[in-house]
Order: sequence, then structure tokens, then C-alpha cells
Amino acid sequence: MSDSPTTTNITLLGHTYTISCRPGEEGALLRSARYLDNALEGIKSRIKTHDNEKIALMAALNITHELLDCLSTLKDQKHQVEGMISRLEGALARVDRQLSPKE
Repeated sequence: MSDSPTTTNITLLGHTYTISCRPGEEGALLRSARYLDNALEGIKSRIKTHDNEKIALMAALNITHELLDCLSTLKDQKHQVEGMISRLEGALARVDRQLSPKE
């Protein structure tokens, strides 16, 4: 498979753009473009403006907020899993001590 970039057409706010991406990443690019276009269209319908720069800025802020929320949740879940692992390791150590032959 070639490593040379491929092009994919995406549509944002009714405008089509040709974007270069690595082979095999076209699907992810299209999903990202659909997500962004939905965010842009949602903002455009709520604020009733034709200023695409303002719409793009608001979409970027909203998506960044979503990302930071997800990262925070992921960090919390990681700490919870680490705590569970620690407790399980402690429980396994106790079981090992109980099952070990006494000298």
C-alpha cells in the first residue's frame, strides 16, 4: 500500500473542500467532517448569522469543551480503574499468603 496522500471531498456549511489525508484515514476524515458540519449547522441555525468565521469559532469552542469534558471523564475513570487494580492486587496477595505453606 502506498504512503502517498489521497484526497477526499468534504462538505462544510454547503461548501465542498478537497482535503488530503493518509491512505486508510478517509473514513475518519469523513466522520470528522460530518461531526463538524453538524456542529456548524447547529450553531448557524441558533445564532442566525452568516458570519462563517464566528460560526467556526463557536463550533471550535464547543468541540474543545466536549473534548476537555471527555478527557476529564477519562482521567477520572483511569483513576478508578487504577484503584480497582490496586485493591485486586492486595486481595490476591492476601489469598496467596493464606494459600502459601506455613514454615
